[in-house]
Amino acid sequence: MGFNVGIIGCGSITRFRHAPEYKANPHVEEIVFYDRNIERAESLALAFGGRVATSLEELLNDPSIVAISDCSSNEAHHIHTTKALLQGKHVLCEKPLAISVAHAEEIVEAEKTSGKILMLDHNQRFTKAHIKAKEIIANKELGEVLTFKTTFGHEGPESWGVTKSNATWFFQKDRSYSGVAGDLGIHKIDLIHWLLDDEIVDVKSFSGSLDKVDENGNPIEVPDNVVCALKTKQGRLGTATFSWTYYGVEDNSTTIYCQKGIIKLYHDPNAQLIVEMRDGTVVKYEMEQLQTNDNQTSTGVIDAFIDCIVNEKASPVTSREAIASLKVIEKILQG
Repeated sequence: MGFNVGIIGCGSITRFRHAPEYKANPHVEEIVFYDRNIERAESLALAFGGRVATSLEELLNDPSIVAISDCSSNEAHHIHTTKALLQGKHVLCEKPLAISVAHAEEIVEAEKTSGKILMLDHNQRFTKAHIKAKEIIANKELGEVLTFKTTFGHEGPESWGVTKSNATWFFQKDRSYSGVAGDLGIHKIDLIHWLLDDEIVDVKSFSGSLDKVDENGNPIEVPDNVVCALKTKQGRLGTATFSWTYYGVEDNSTTIYCQKGIIKLYHDPNAQLIVEMRDGTVVKYEMEQLQTNDNQTSTGVIDAFIDCIVNEKASPVTSREAIASLKVIEKILQG
């Protein structure tokens, strides 16, 4: 079966991730692009052989469109995703689900009412190294997980956004709300929840705007760095750092410390998963490179989303899980 998909928002995430992955999926016939800036939509329609919707209503009322990717900026997710669900579309929403847990709950209500699939783009769950690590942890091959540390940092969204400018919406409090916490941090919070099959319940954090400035040269009003200590429901302890000021190679690494050894994820570019045993044995797994802003490989997210629709499967990244991560981000921002 083939069907059309719509994309709301035509920035970099659409250009580099959603559009090419829809284009490559055999079930997708045509992509329909919508953006408030129609030229952006036209540019992507040309690049991917799709067409343009001139308004959100036109996109959502199109009966040929079965599914929507909501790639709008954070403050609009609860508006666009809610409307799309209630219009009978399946939705893949970019993270974070919303700018607050309260707005996220509105989306969940729409999801229940519509009966449609809502999936979140927490793409870190889909990498081979993370899947293998989850298996090792679930099978207790290294005993129980005791502690963890995770980080996600690069040189900032202004170097990757469509405009390549400090006017990026990521830097604007009324659109981004959470800065680096909602941009990069939520990926790692979701990853820890999923890897450990656990939930972070206690947070102690520091966040600050240390270096980034807006287009007028003023310090940005959202954090560009976060450092936090975390405790899970099951009593595991961990640390997490998120940064837009890693002015060198991107760091997307995680370490899980267990009773019988250590799991290192994405520390070594040639061995994405390394297991160091207590007895000195080291096992290196060579898997695929993690997708970065400079290394655009398929995330597997779009294929998983389409597979849910075609084969009537439940979403592999649920709204409830997204809210659990969002609750942690809210606590992080409160300090």
